[in-house]
Amino acid sequence: MKTVTVQHLVDRFQLEVLAGSGQLQREITKPRAHRPGLEFVGYFDFFPHAHVQVLGSKEITYLHKLTEEERNHHIGNIVNYHPPCFVVTRNLEGLKYLQKYCEEEGIPLLRSPLPTARFLDLTDAFLSKALAPEIAVHGVCVNVSGIGILLRGKSGVGKSETAHSLIRRGHRLVADDIVILKKTGPETILGTHDGKTKEFLALRSIGLINVSRLYGRSAFQDETRIVLDVELTKWQDNALYNELELEQKFTEYMDIRIPHIEIQLQPGRDVAGLVEAAANNWYLRQQGYSAAEDFMKRLEMP
Repeated sequence: MKTVTVQHLVDRFQLEVLAGSGQLQREITKPRAHRPGLEFVGYFDFFPHAHVQVLGSKEITYLHKLTEEERNHHIGNIVNYHPPCFVVTRNLEGLKYLQKYCEEEGIPLLRSPLPTARFLDLTDAFLSKALAPEIAVHGVCVNVSGIGILLRGKSGVGKSETAHSLIRRGHRLVADDIVILKKTGPETILGTHDGKTKEFLALRSIGLINVSRLYGRSAFQDETRIVLDVELTKWQDNALYNELELEQKFTEYMDIRIPHIEIQLQPGRDVAGLVEAAANNWYLRQQGYSAAEDFMKRLEMP
């Protein structure tokens, strides 16, 4: 199971540590933060205690209005579940009673200047990516006119060279050689790098190049949603046919089906141009347009 430490959350959002500074290596395993509400009135049947607990103006104002005995009772009940941490938003003050309980139980108490809704949105997005299931595949990931494409094929077939040609045409590299695929939703796969190969592209006979240094920052982006799986293969006579519209094929990654296209290589063939055409054609299909259907309608016209 993937985890994120509370220290990662502190670093990512520059949070102030009010209590539990020695417990920042506690693990966060759930991707969504939670605002305790019903728990303050004693209802714990569905309390997601493994989530980050966020306290905003509503929660803190409620606690301030309670008597000391009531406040200690309600806070004590929640603290007994030992959530990974508490985060107070809007730099709210008057938290000595919270600090006391968190120090005693070894639970980090953090504070952020952000509004509660904004902090929840950012935290959920961060944790969803950080904790998303992932796999590593051999290939190259590029973004072509805003469309994420995974280029696959046997070693030496020309994936990196094709990516280089696409970069020269104004498109962007995401990852070369090792592509990390993250499942961030029921139908969403993100492609990114492993950190070590960030911005690097390996070209045979040339070696490693840093695309950002060579072609500018616009030649690289950190991640992209994968919507096309393109396999580069060696040319085989009579293997492909010029049908008006080929039957759609798919490749499955972590139970998500991605449209699959095979492009055969031959000396003189503009592979980068074909990848661009595949990306643009995919986009038109998403808009409801089919060139084959359009052509057939024209044939039917008198």
